[in-house]
Amino acid sequence: MPDTLSHLHEASGKVRELYGFGDRLLLVASDRMSAFDVVLPTPIPDKGRVLTGLSRFWFERTRDLVPNHMISVDVADFPAEARDMPDVAGRAMLATRLTMLPIECVVRGYLVGSGWKDYRATGSVCGHALPGGLREADKLPEPLFTPSTKATEGHDANIDRAAGVALVGEERFARIEELSIALYRAAADYALERGIIIADTKFEFGEDAQGRIVVGDEVLTPDSSRFWPVDEYAPGGSPPSYDKQYVRNWLETLDWDKTPPGPEIPAEVVAGTRARYVEAYERITGEPFDAYLDATRSRA
Repeated sequence: MPDTLSHLHEASGKVRELYGFGDRLLLVASDRMSAFDVVLPTPIPDKGRVLTGLSRFWFERTRDLVPNHMISVDVADFPAEARDMPDVAGRAMLATRLTMLPIECVVRGYLVGSGWKDYRATGSVCGHALPGGLREADKLPEPLFTPSTKATEGHDANIDRAAGVALVGEERFARIEELSIALYRAAADYALERGIIIADTKFEFGEDAQGRIVVGDEVLTPDSSRFWPVDEYAPGGSPPSYDKQYVRNWLETLDWDKTPPGPEIPAEVVAGTRARYVEAYERITGEPFDAYLDATRSRA
């Protein structure tokens, strides 16, 4: 973090640094990799740029469906103090400040991850009863809204509708459920045409100064979603992916208790992860990742 901006630094997340400029925020996506809620010591080159570039793409594509917090990813539009930040091009987004809601908005289109574990134990997912006999990675009859808590420490916890309503109120809960499913359906249909299945994803919403519900943070990236290649998808197991599941799978081969400090990621896993993130960007946006890098560098 540059000393000249330390007085503007408001928060550090697992991946992002947040800087405050009055009613605006600058979100800077690092190359840090987190898995099992632990930030690993090895960065993935250009990961932050993939997250910012894909979020920009989806925010632009869905802004008529759901309002979002993005103002610009162009360094020329940033506050003067932020324009000289090192290594900022392509990884930073200027956004409207929101009052964030204390809930993670997860939408599941396929039965995988904690949803699969829940189903095996109870026959339901976050209170949604499902038909019997489903397999891991089966497509669900309809997308499910399965919110979770926002844990400041440890793991987020899946919650049912009643717990979600208790956190944000009946009206807000109904609205974020509607918006989350609408976003997921639109993105999943588009991605499928590009050869990618969006198995599930997570959104975060807040309220702007006018009281509107607005989607913020990041959207539909390899960090917040499961992306599967259509041509390698088969139910009955965990399909290969373009997201950080590749790193999780490697971690599962280790004798590690999933508590800090995390292990160093070997070079071949770093390269494989970067390649998957970049391929996801290129398939979804239809443009070379290098073109995005060149464009953002030319604006810096």
